[in-house]
Amino acid sequence: MHTPGHALHHLAIVDHGTNSIFTGDTFGLSYREFDTARGAWITPTTTPTQFDPGQLKASIIRLMQFRPRKLYLTHYSEVGDCPRLANDMVDAIDEFVRIARESHGDVARMKGGLRRLAHESLREHGCTMSPAQIDAILDKDFELNAAGLGAWLQREGR
Repeated sequence: MHTPGHALHHLAIVDHGTNSIFTGDTFGLSYREFDTARGAWITPTTTPTQFDPGQLKASIIRLMQFRPRKLYLTHYSEVGDCPRLANDMVDAIDEFVRIARESHGDVARMKGGLRRLAHESLREHGCTMSPAQIDAILDKDFELNAAGLGAWLQREGR
């Protein structure tokens, strides 16, 4: 099915036989290093110049209508607890948009805001890694997501 939001051309594959979905980039990133007793941690990816928060949230909601048992993410691996992760994704998209708008297009400020959001979210999730360890994993994602959000703001004329 067509799942725009991360990029206009994205698709997800629904496997009715296993009640699973191959999500492409629609369900963002979930590094196994951040798994805790609460399960997987997830974050959106806004890297291409076609990011659209409304379309991405709508795509997530459409995929959840299948009530999948598992999601297979391009980045990285399989996750369960799909309703919680979908809610986390929608909430994080809203936070990404807030950070982008408050930065007024300053990509460095966006990157800092995304970093703070991830660190707070990971602490709440039960991650015990140091900030330096988290940054070692996510620093490139902060940079790419900030650039994608900056492109979205420019396209939206904000």
